[in-house]
Amino acid sequence: HPHPGPRFRLDLHRHLWDATRAGELRDRSGADLLPALPAAPDDPPGPGWAVDRWAAEARLLLAADGRTAGPVLVRLGARHRILLTPEPDGTLRSAPAPPGRGPYGPRGERGDGRPALLPDAATWTPPDLALLRAGLLTPDDLHPLVAEALVPGHRTTRRTGPDDGRRLVDCQGSRHRIGLVDGVLVPLDHAPAELRREELLVALGGTPLPCLRVIDETHRRPDCLTGVRERLAHGDTAGALAVVEALLGPGAALRDGPLREALERAAERKVLHGLYRTGLRATGPANVAEPPPAPLPDPDRGPLRRPRGANSGARETRRPLGHRDHPRHALAR
Repeated sequence: HPHPGPRFRLDLHRHLWDATRAGELRDRSGADLLPALPAAPDDPPGPGWAVDRWAAEARLLLAADGRTAGPVLVRLGARHRILLTPEPDGTLRSAPAPPGRGPYGPRGERGDGRPALLPDAATWTPPDLALLRAGLLTPDDLHPLVAEALVPGHRTTRRTGPDDGRRLVDCQGSRHRIGLVDGVLVPLDHAPAELRREELLVALGGTPLPCLRVIDETHRRPDCLTGVRERLAHGDTAGALAVVEALLGPGAALRDGPLREALERAAERKVLHGLYRTGLRATGPANVAEPPPAPLPDPDRGPLRRPRGANSGARETRRPLGHRDHPRHALAR
C-alpha cells in the first residue's frame, strides 16, 4: 500500500504471521521480563502495556524508518499519548505528548511534521502471554508454534479419547466401541454378518444401529466441522486434512454432507488460485463467475451508457448520437 497505516506494521512483526519467524515471539513479546506495574494505581502504563519492550521496539521502528534518533509516539487510548526518546546509553526518556490535532498527536521533528508512531503490536502485551500469566490458559491450549516460543521445551500433547482414540456409543442397551481399523472408522462390537444385515436394512429404508448412525454423522457433520472450516479459511489445508484423517482414518471415503462440501470447495478455491497466479484466470478464487469480456466501443452507435442505480453486472445500453436526456427547450406549442 502506498500509505500503510502506522499502527499496524506487518513488516516489523513477522513473528505474528510468519511461521518461520515464530521463534522470535518470546523475545519480542517480553516473555522473559516481569510485567511492569504503574508507579501509582491511576497511571495508564500498567498491566496490559508492554512498557519493558517499548525502548527496544522504538529503536526497531526508528531503524526501519532510516533514523538513528528521534521521538516515538505511544498511543494510550483515544486522548492519552506519550513521547518516547531513546537515549544513546540505552535508556528511554518519556514525557507526556503536548495536545495537538490529528490522529498521530503533536507535530515533531520528522519531515512530514509528525513523530514515528509505535505500532499496536508493540504497545500491548500479546493476549496469549497475558492469559498464560493469569493462569487462564495452559500451553496445550495454544497453537503449537506459539506454545513452543512462549514456553521453551514444551511439546503440545495430542488429546485422545478413551482407549486410544476409540469412542463409546450407547447401542442396544449397552456401550459399544467404534474406532479405526485398517484406516477406516468401523464399529468394533458388531459381527460382520450383523453389519451386512444392517446395511441391507438401511438400503430398504430401515433404521440403522446407533453405532452406524454415529459413524454416518461423523462422515457428514462431525463435531470438529467448525475447526476444519476455520483451518481451510486460513489456508491450513494440511492441518484440516490431518484432523479429518485422525477422525475418520486415511482410507475413509467421504459421504455427501457439509464436511465433503467444505473440502471440495477448498480444493476448488486452491485450483482457481493457481490459475489466477499463472494468469489463466482474470479473477481470484472468490465464489464468483468469470466476468464477461468488456464490449468494444462502436463509433457509429455512440458511447456506452450504464444505467443509473445499477450494479456492475447490469446490462449496458447505448445512447444514440442525437439523444438528449434533457431537452434544450421545454416550451409547449
